[in-house]
Amino acid sequence: MDTAMQTSVVIRRSSPAVGRGLFAALPIRKSAFIAEYTGERITTAVADKHPSRYLFELDDNWTINGVTPHNIAGYINHACEPNAEAEIEDDHINVYALRTIEAGEEITMDYGEEYFDEFIKPVGCKCMSCKE
Repeated sequence: MDTAMQTSVVIRRSSPAVGRGLFAALPIRKSAFIAEYTGERITTAVADKHPSRYLFELDDNWTINGVTPHNIAGYINHACEPNAEAEIEDDHINVYALRTIEAGEEITMDYGEEYFDEFIKPVGCKCMSCKE
């Protein structure tokens, strides 16, 4: 992992009802690596029954249980109009900027339809584009 990039992000309070989020401490250029989504590697069969909301599927067989605080990428909140995205590369889940992210801006990803329907939709989306 790029430790220099880790120092350019900060965890702090996000919007109300969301909790903490990951924010750019310095500008992050488009396509730049932000963080790796890390955690315990568990079988997808186990993950399907697991209560954690920090599950990120690698493939049909493996899932990462990326419980915070050890997983800095776990602080990236959902947004319907995200500024970052995750790419699976050689069994690693790497997060990259979709566009330039300004210093002080929250880093966000689209969590996908399945997560959205199960966890976000029942309580209403709290992302900036949905709140406006």
